[in-house]
Amino acid sequence: MTMEEITRLIEEAATSEVFGVWFLIGAALVFFMQAGFAMVETGFTRAKNAGNIIMKNLMDFCIGTVMFIFLGFSLMMAEDYVMGIIGVPNLEIFTDFGGFISENASSFVFNLVFCATAATIVSGAMAERTKFISYCIYSAVISLVVYPIEAGWIWNSQGWLSQLGFHDFAGSAAIHTVGGLTALIGAAMVGPRLGKYVRDKSSGKVKKVNAIPGHSITLGALGCFILWFGWYGFNGAAAWDKNSLASIFLTTTIAPAVATCTTMIFTWIKNGKPDVSMCLNASLAGLVGITAGCDALDALGSIIVGIVSGVLVVVVVEFLDLKLHIDDPVGAVGVHFANGVWGTLAVGLLANPNAPAGLKGLFYTGSAKLLGIQLLGIAAVLVWTTAAMLLTFFIIKKTVGLRVSEEEEIKGLDSTEHGLPNAYADFAPAVENLDYGYKDAVAVTGEIPVAEAIEIKKVPSFEEGSPKFTKIEIICKESKFETLKAALVNIGITGMTVSHVLGCGIQKGKQEYYRGIPVEASLLPKVQIDIVVSKVPVRSVIETAKAVLYTGHIGDGKIFVYDVENVVKIRTGEEGYDALQDVE
Repeated sequence: MTMEEITRLIEEAATSEVFGVWFLIGAALVFFMQAGFAMVETGFTRAKNAGNIIMKNLMDFCIGTVMFIFLGFSLMMAEDYVMGIIGVPNLEIFTDFGGFISENASSFVFNLVFCATAATIVSGAMAERTKFISYCIYSAVISLVVYPIEAGWIWNSQGWLSQLGFHDFAGSAAIHTVGGLTALIGAAMVGPRLGKYVRDKSSGKVKKVNAIPGHSITLGALGCFILWFGWYGFNGAAAWDKNSLASIFLTTTIAPAVATCTTMIFTWIKNGKPDVSMCLNASLAGLVGITAGCDALDALGSIIVGIVSGVLVVVVVEFLDLKLHIDDPVGAVGVHFANGVWGTLAVGLLANPNAPAGLKGLFYTGSAKLLGIQLLGIAAVLVWTTAAMLLTFFIIKKTVGLRVSEEEEIKGLDSTEHGLPNAYADFAPAVENLDYGYKDAVAVTGEIPVAEAIEIKKVPSFEEGSPKFTKIEIICKESKFETLKAALVNIGITGMTVSHVLGCGIQKGKQEYYRGIPVEASLLPKVQIDIVVSKVPVRSVIETAKAVLYTGHIGDGKIFVYDVENVVKIRTGEEGYDALQDVE
């Protein structure tokens, strides 16, 4: 053996070692995507169900691990593979742990995190009204048999689709199409959230679609950024050399960026304003679209995938909501199902022979052979998933039931399914009842000790003939508050109570849209200022407020005036006129 051959073998071994480590790092990045899905789904749903969403995402991975250990991995990747369709179950992980570690441990972990991704896609589409026990059963079934069998067809070298040359590098078909189609079936079978669709009592047809905004667009955005970050491992973990890894990172960057720009422009033109939540969905749609062909497409192909994904996600999300009346709170069907199918077919159309994978797409070679294989493969995955998940959800619905009761849904699944009063405890609408150990608090009655308060010669009583007290309630635009506050202080107002409120007048506000659905604009954010006056003339307060708040446009606000019976200052015990005065 020559020195050159020895050097080449050493370099190949080193490269193999490096990419073996990168493979496991990629698996860790895919696992971190569970956090991304949890944040997206939590942010796009209401706060009363946040804990339930987090719990479901946690259990997807944990239940999936148990299922994969006992059966799932064997069905997918066993060496004894029957007729290219299914692996022969074994418990090698228990009977020959050493051999399993050397041969299958990396593959087990990598395919497990992919399996958890397929399972967790469904959580958001069925959010806010699905029984937790029913979701756990579904999660076990998809991890035990549904995902392992079809993924084995694609990624086991003995699988029948793999033998045909079907190309799904990182899972547009195996993961996202399966998860997205299951989300569609689950959302349709569990039914829409209460209040989502208003039906005509006589005909039963939907006459109005209500938007139900998520409680935190910030969490949703955080989840999208986490997912995008994790997607570099999702797509790139199986790269075989430096060039293929660089190409995958490039296409995985281009497609979602173009998709997001496309959706921003599309929704801006369509609705008059760019839709934030839909643009977040678009970034994920572009990632899903490029996943199958991330190693086979060039920059132009990635741009085309991104443009189609950006339009497709908006069209599908709105079509489901406005036409089919299937309630998908997070857009999982539009992101994963529609773009999973599109990404799979895009390989057959746009694969560049000069890309690392060297596949021959129709647009570059004129050959439709690869496109035909891609069509056959995606059709097989759709048929298998539809049959398996329809049966699964049907059995669950007829046994333990899919949906919580109306009362439980209204209260929120955090409290009814998990005994969690509120996922955001400090913001719970309840009085805190913790005992902090304050033992020396003095309950003052009667005359107040000089050491504890200003000296009061006499606590006045409220009798006939005492000064009149008037409460003035001002409701105005938030933008006018600081100016109004300064003006009131200038005329002698020394105390006020300010609240953020929601309200409306006759006009009901300007029409806005959430994910393409008109938002009921009857309640608009306002500021309410409450003032009680005695010495300051009521008319002065009114005229000052009018002068400051007037613009001549709808929404300037209202002023309400009430008689007040008495005023009591708790600290000193003063009542009536004295209770409203400053300490000199």
